[in-house]
Amino acid sequence: MMKATLITGATGGLGKEFCKLFAKDKNDLILVATNEERLKTLKEELEREYCVCVDYVTADLSKKSEIEKVFSYTEEKGYFVNNLVNNAGFGDRTDFKDMNVDLQLKTIDVNCSALFYFTRVYIEKMLENNEGHIINVGSIAGFVPGPYMCTYHATKAFVLNFGESVCHEIRKTKVKLLTLCPGPFESGFVGRAGNDWTFKKIKPVSAKKVAEYGYKKSLQGKRVAVVGFKNKLTVFAPRFFSRKFVASASAKTLKKGD
Repeated sequence: MMKATLITGATGGLGKEFCKLFAKDKNDLILVATNEERLKTLKEELEREYCVCVDYVTADLSKKSEIEKVFSYTEEKGYFVNNLVNNAGFGDRTDFKDMNVDLQLKTIDVNCSALFYFTRVYIEKMLENNEGHIINVGSIAGFVPGPYMCTYHATKAFVLNFGESVCHEIRKTKVKLLTLCPGPFESGFVGRAGNDWTFKKIKPVSAKKVAEYGYKKSLQGKRVAVVGFKNKLTVFAPRFFSRKFVASASAKTLKKGD
């Protein structure tokens, strides 16, 4: 049985930073992403720099068959995934009436269904061996409604509630699950989501800083980690205001002129 750390969305900013952190601590890796060339390049880079074994699987996590393919591959290879980072995810900043329905369904599949599936299938052996760490990448978006980006905010609310619920169930074991909740950070997310207004309103932090914070909090066995003092205030402040007010304030960070 070979222990390995599985990271989805591995070739992007945050995913790549997580790869470096786990590899630095001599964890062998299984990388999951859609672009095989980028996977090959990252595999070579990590093996050369950190002297660890790196495997990879190309997969489109918006498709159930592709999600299952990843699990089947790790089972066939005899891996024990003792660390899991569900990092893959994306969003789309669009008025609800103009949203592409198929794209929104893919967002739900990647952000929720794939994360749920991998957590469920890999936690089984973790519990059997009474060891393991799971990092599910959520967002401060999961704490508040998000007009003009409603699907993304809703998926991250799922990630948050799902993670906290599972944490309670496994609380008497040595298996730990962290829901990492950053605010805006530097990545390819903004280009794909089209929410550059948010990044003009809120200065993003580096993906490296987010990954380092999440890695540290995971090792400490934390359940939820909000990255940055200002973001902590953002998720705490809504307790004192009406949901209508919070939705209005959130909208102003997502769409110019709301």
